[in-house]
Amino acid sequence: SPSPGLRRRDLCSRGIRLAGKMRSDVVDLLDTYVEWQGLDASASVAAVEGVPAAAVERWDEQTGTQRLLENLAAYRTFRALLAQMLEEQQEQLGEADTELGRALASVLLQVSAFTYHLEELLQLESRGTPSEEVDVPVPPSHLGLFERKLRGLGVLRELAQWAVRSARDLRQLAKPSPGSSSAPGPDESP
Repeated sequence: SPSPGLRRRDLCSRGIRLAGKMRSDVVDLLDTYVEWQGLDASASVAAVEGVPAAAVERWDEQTGTQRLLENLAAYRTFRALLAQMLEEQQEQLGEADTELGRALASVLLQVSAFTYHLEELLQLESRGTPSEEVDVPVPPSHLGLFERKLRGLGVLRELAQWAVRSARDLRQLAKPSPGSSSAPGPDESP
């Protein structure tokens, strides 16, 4: 079997490709979402409660394990948020088989697959299995239709940012000397 270093680089490379594909699909989904919801693509959305922010302070000071744990927690949250959005779409439109429903379901599958991929990588890094966090905060359902539409827009925008951050985190982790304290290059800073 391959060495842990080779296996980590392979998992990171596959994860970077998955994150790139996911970001591309989320950007496409954003266009579809805005169109189906009748929103303005440039609508400003404040930080959405319960949605993990991709921005991070002192990114270069984080260890590989810290990066993976933050990514894992974020994608577990996104998995719950997207499942709720899909359910709301089905209730709102009365059917699941719409272009928007299919696109949401596809991205939800990618987020689930990426979550599993991160768990596998974390297991390799820390030699243990990360616990499944079941207390993912589900956003309040008392929101009106317009507020839910805006929340969905915020969720998708932040997910697109997470896909970028995840690729950066995995590139950092794939470097041969994960414990080095050298500062990231200009293209690697958050």
